[in-house]
Amino acid sequence: MSDLLHARALLLAFEDERALAEELAAALAVPLAFIRRHRFPDGELRLVLPKPLPPTVFLLRGLQQPNEKLVELLIAAPTARELGADRLVLVSPYLAYMRQDMEFTPGEAVSQRHIARLLAQQFNHVITLDPHLHRIASLDEVMPAGAGFALSVAPVLGAWIAAHVPGALLIGPDEESAQWVSEAAAAGGLDHAIGRKVRHGDHQVELALPELEVSGRAVVLLDDMASTGRTLIGAAQGLLARGAASVDVAVTHALFNGDALPALQAAGVRHVWSSNSVPHGSNAVSIVPLLAGVLRRWL
Repeated sequence: MSDLLHARALLLAFEDERALAEELAAALAVPLAFIRRHRFPDGELRLVLPKPLPPTVFLLRGLQQPNEKLVELLIAAPTARELGADRLVLVSPYLAYMRQDMEFTPGEAVSQRHIARLLAQQFNHVITLDPHLHRIASLDEVMPAGAGFALSVAPVLGAWIAAHVPGALLIGPDEESAQWVSEAAAAGGLDHAIGRKVRHGDHQVELALPELEVSGRAVVLLDDMASTGRTLIGAAQGLLARGAASVDVAVTHALFNGDALPALQAAGVRHVWSSNSVPHGSNAVSIVPLLAGVLRRWL
């Protein structure tokens, strides 16, 4: 606690993200402290922050399984300001609710706008990685200009793939993955192509794969996230049926709900790689250099 008294900046985190927090604090050469968290029998949360806080606070909180974590942020952010933080930066490697970006049915909430606005009201800046921005170009469209920073892990994954599967063919399973696949391919000097997805429900997805020769080739499916894994499973099965020598999967955010990972393996996927934006056994590349490169501007 004595280190905090003289610090100008601090990384604040929760225990369940300790590994990423320690790596990021070391890269930034700033003290690291944790928010203590207690759940009451009725489900309410009690948070305890270190006191006092320095002028600049980086608050690390990924928003996978987001609902309770959003409540944590609504409590922690104003508390941090009361305890001395003047510049408050949210580092949220996975930013939830970005997929709901338009009113598909009458009265449907456009969650992307509302969650982005809510976070921008609490934090000076929000830093995230590969948010699912399909119909908007940047976070500036849903946050005050310059408040949101969206970084891409695609070049890091592309370099990783090129080193481990030389000459691989990168394929994005659907049109929404095109932006990540092209960036990754350029970084790794790899060929790439994009498929098309027809969704019939949360667990029913039909895929139209690109018409190109895959027989005998090592193929890597690349996307920003994997949740149920059904899109990737369908793509892997189709590629292997067409003679692909191997199919691997690389994603930024390894959400992998339920049986997603064993189902991918059962479908014939050889390796699954991800960034450590979401803690998972498939983590292969670190997001810390990307985050540190942005956060250093406020040190």
